[in-house]
Amino acid sequence: MKRYLSLLLATVFVCSLLVSSAVAAKWTADMKEGKLELKSAGPLAFGPDGILFIADTKSASIVALATGDTKATGNASLKVEGINQKVAALLGTSADQILIEDLAINPISHHAYLAVSRGRGPDAVPVLVRVKTDGKLEVLALDKVKYSVATLPDAPADAMTGPANRQSNPRRESITDLAFVDGRVLIAGLANEEFASALRAVPFPFQNVENGTSVEMYHGAHGRFETRSPVRTFAAFKIGKEDHLLAAYTCTPLVQFPISQLKPGAKIMGKTIAELGNRNRPLDMIVYERDGKRYLLMANSSRGVMKITTENIANAESITAPVPDKKGLTYETIEGWTNVDQLERFDAKNAVVIRRTEGGAMNLETVPLP
Repeated sequence: MKRYLSLLLATVFVCSLLVSSAVAAKWTADMKEGKLELKSAGPLAFGPDGILFIADTKSASIVALATGDTKATGNASLKVEGINQKVAALLGTSADQILIEDLAINPISHHAYLAVSRGRGPDAVPVLVRVKTDGKLEVLALDKVKYSVATLPDAPADAMTGPANRQSNPRRESITDLAFVDGRVLIAGLANEEFASALRAVPFPFQNVENGTSVEMYHGAHGRFETRSPVRTFAAFKIGKEDHLLAAYTCTPLVQFPISQLKPGAKIMGKTIAELGNRNRPLDMIVYERDGKRYLLMANSSRGVMKITTENIANAESITAPVPDKKGLTYETIEGWTNVDQLERFDAKNAVVIRRTEGGAMNLETVPLP
């Protein structure tokens, strides 16, 4: 009997390994192996099996990179003081010559991944840096990696536009945020359509990439409907039985979009459920649960880190008239969470932040979710 049980357990173990390998192969089957050349590195997000999604805004594409980082470390925290200075030293330059564009946490290993620009301006060089849970930093070598690319067919032109004193390149905002949800890469940014603000749901592994969904929303602080302002950050959130995106814009409306409506070439209207204060730019947003309730946590340029209650979100009224300052879902500002530039979820109980200090250094650290 014992021998039979041993053989049964061994068979189950081998079968589980085979299933795991088959699932991993599914995600990487269409990837090619070779040198990955990025023109830029912006928003980051992790998908299954250690796959890192990288927004290359300059080429208006999403890169899926098989990092091979698929082993759990067991570490429950991260802390690197002066992360900007240490990244600069790793790259052989000074802290004022790098920009940390985004932060993502591998949910398997809990290693942190940074999208970094070495240098400033159009000639900046994109670099991916991995921060291990022991605090050690390393540049990801891209000479021989497995990857696939999805290029957006309707991205705005790579050119400066607008008045001479306020010119900007809309290509830089072709991808403003992304996430992997239920087999699809969700993407926010700008398109070359009349309704320039766009959302996309691109199936992964990548095949054909179609035009985005044009989105419109009512901005209470501005007192008008808007179609050209991009979503700055978003989070996937289930309302009732339906999956939604909760999208935050500059000055700071919070708008919900049903994910089921994200169809190629469609035009949809979002529901504005909160105005969180003008003269402010949202930076990052995560969802977490505490004591049986779900919350949004949003880092902002001028209003600290907001903890937004979602208790009555299903019954939230749509904001359709001008708002002097704030209305809708309420929030509290988290005391002590100051100067946060990057915010990401680490695990069920902790977040990871990168925040500026008075001396100009930036610290990467885990903090308990409030």
